[in-house]
Amino acid sequence: MITLKEGSPYPRGASFDGKGTNFALFSDHATSVTVCLFSVDGSSETERIQLKECTNGIWHGYLDGVKPGQRYGYRVDGPWDPAQGQRFNANKLVLDPYARKLSGAIKWDDSLYGYTISDAQDADLVMDKRDSAAFMPKGIVIDPATLVKAKKPNIRWPKTIIYEAHVRGLTMQHPLIPNDIRGTFAALSDSALISHLQKIGITAIELLPIHAFTQDHYLLEKNLSNYWGYNNLSYFAPEPAYMGSGELEEIAKTVDSLHEAGIEVILDVVYNHTCEGNHLGPTLSWKGIDNLSYYKELPGNPRYYDNLTGCGNALNTSHPKVLQMIMDSLRMWATVYGIDGFRFDLALTLGRNETGFSRDHALFHAMLQDPILSQCKLIAEPWDVGPGGFQLGSFPPGFSEWNGDYRDVTREFWTGKEGVLSSFASRFAASSDLFNEQHRRPWSSVNFITAHDGFTLHDLVSYNEKHNEANGEDNNDGANDNRSWNCGAEGETDSAEINALRAQQKRNFLATLFLSQGIPMLLAGDELNNSQSGNNNTYCQNNEMGWVNWDNADDSLINFVGELATLRKKYSAISRAEFLTGKLNEHGNSDVTWFNVNGEVMTDEQWDDPNNKSMAVKFMSSNKNESSILVFLNASHVTVEAQMPCNDVHDWKPVLNSILKNEIVDTKTSLHLEPRSVYVYEGDLIKS
Repeated sequence: MITLKEGSPYPRGASFDGKGTNFALFSDHATSVTVCLFSVDGSSETERIQLKECTNGIWHGYLDGVKPGQRYGYRVDGPWDPAQGQRFNANKLVLDPYARKLSGAIKWDDSLYGYTISDAQDADLVMDKRDSAAFMPKGIVIDPATLVKAKKPNIRWPKTIIYEAHVRGLTMQHPLIPNDIRGTFAALSDSALISHLQKIGITAIELLPIHAFTQDHYLLEKNLSNYWGYNNLSYFAPEPAYMGSGELEEIAKTVDSLHEAGIEVILDVVYNHTCEGNHLGPTLSWKGIDNLSYYKELPGNPRYYDNLTGCGNALNTSHPKVLQMIMDSLRMWATVYGIDGFRFDLALTLGRNETGFSRDHALFHAMLQDPILSQCKLIAEPWDVGPGGFQLGSFPPGFSEWNGDYRDVTREFWTGKEGVLSSFASRFAASSDLFNEQHRRPWSSVNFITAHDGFTLHDLVSYNEKHNEANGEDNNDGANDNRSWNCGAEGETDSAEINALRAQQKRNFLATLFLSQGIPMLLAGDELNNSQSGNNNTYCQNNEMGWVNWDNADDSLINFVGELATLRKKYSAISRAEFLTGKLNEHGNSDVTWFNVNGEVMTDEQWDDPNNKSMAVKFMSSNKNESSILVFLNASHVTVEAQMPCNDVHDWKPVLNSILKNEIVDTKTSLHLEPRSVYVYEGDLIKS
């Protein structure tokens, strides 16, 4: 027997206490809220209970007898006035934004839309009165608990090496992972995968969105699917397709296994927009609960959304209850599942208020003062599609940022572009021109050559143009400016000369990434020669094109990445906790010195010389007991004769190069820097 009691406005969502469940839903503009209970298979609605209490905009009630496993949703009534931004329609079942687990998937039907679909100009103003419950997923009441048990690794920022991966894409084709768990969280904890991650030396795996997301109707009609997951249906429930067991504990066990292996887990989170699209999108959750509160409307015309994200809508992060929802979601993932950090998709949108982006936005302050979240790694993607939509270096201290300039300039340097030496050196040195203020640290710059959005490393050196025909958009989607070079042939080739050059270019990019100051981020599969056949936008390719191909693995490249990771962890000279200054210390040494290939300190004229594509840099360790590092970089297409730094007081020994040749170094003779190559030396001070 289910009985309704007053209940509590906090916590939001469905909270089981051992006897019954408290339901709490925010809607400032609703006139009534009804809890709808469903059968276990979600096919039949068994009961409707209208909540009687509303405290400060939170509708709440306690249902005695409702236990874990109960399927539920809401019907929210209020004004239907789309021209004024009011889109209440009690005929539509809406998902609890705080649901911790979902049952079923969206079955696309016209009844999912709050308005009557037609060709009429103002069709979105006419209410549709059909019931959508049969086509909606339902929330599931759960028994709350802290699921993780292993201690977090707490890797220091300077020693962090990030590996960006997709739960499904990374594991679907791994030959040693059992077929029945491939593509799931459980696969990420398989010993074969963890062994590989340890071999290449990464310290954190950054997962593309794992929050529950929708399969877009227009993609399904083209026999494609939403692969990346940047279309949130929930911020608290995981994507059901990634849970092979169907149990939330699967995620926690995976996080525990990774933690025990010394690997942190970072989630890519999408709090900037939802799956409900623009004013013509479906009514699935927030739109039907309180459209005016949850979304940013177009100023002066609330019928339409302020589409700052390019995805149809933008969450109103300035609203205190929306801000609270984001904070509650982040804290849940950090505590219940033990997540170590978050990468914020289109983070610029999160910091927008009525006047534009502000690094002092309340949401950022809330995260940075929170005793749990302030201890997590917080990474911002510093752009969106709104006005002033690129703000690299503008986030507050405490946030790191994806450094898109690093990607672009490093690609230009290794493809031989003229006049980029100076800007490349700045990016190589953690972009202090962008981040060295307000006591920020070098790890504010998350450096990357490739990411999920764009070419893989193999394709970067194999294609001059994108090849996205498989996406069904006539190759019009994806970036046109890739700063890539195919080394002489478009796509795969049998030419041994071209393939050798491509392999060397990959090593050049990887060496640059790991030797740069700041934090390196490696795209999963780049160490395996993974290709997407020139597709630079595999958002809809949930298939062999989008998945990592382990069959192309080359032990020499895997070992090369592992060696680079070992160097980075061993030498603080290339993983510093402070920005480089170039100033002399009391012993007459500088933390960084830039040399021309003649071993002389670089002059302004040499920095500005558009034909200069070679240089050397010496990083001194801040620890007197550690070796210094000397790096030669030659992006020229010809061999360059070089000298060790003049009047230097180090005993230099070779440790690694991108041409994979052993060398004997006599500091009194010239060095032969082969075309497009990197050489790394370690050196201890010569004792007088």
